[in-house]
Amino acid sequence: MPAIASLRRAALPAVLGLISLAAPVAAADLIMFEDPGCAWCVRWHAEVGDAYHLTAEGRRAPLMRHDISDGAPEGVTLRMRPSFTPTFVLVEQGAEVGRIEGYPGEDFFWPMLNALLDRLPDTAAARPAGG
Repeated sequence: MPAIASLRRAALPAVLGLISLAAPVAAADLIMFEDPGCAWCVRWHAEVGDAYHLTAEGRRAPLMRHDISDGAPEGVTLRMRPSFTPTFVLVEQGAEVGRIEGYPGEDFFWPMLNALLDRLPDTAAARPAGG
């Protein structure tokens, strides 16, 4: 049995290396500025939010939820402070790329988000499914 334990310890760094290669860090984030009393935020979470992380868009720009009253997250530069909720701000390496103000419904949200994602350089490409 000691030989098996030794083999497991030796294999662990290789396995961890494969895991880190399979899930590269995203270059972009989608920040959702929200407020606890925002009915449109609740609607977005019900229609989109629960599955967002499973989509190609969610892998390309993972969601960061942020309270609008807290201003910009540390390390993020916005063109202007969001004034109502929800406001979705696409950032790449801490700089605003663009935003969606309000939630116009699921049928409009996805095309608007994809138009923002099209502004990203190819280096922020979506992760492969399951990655």
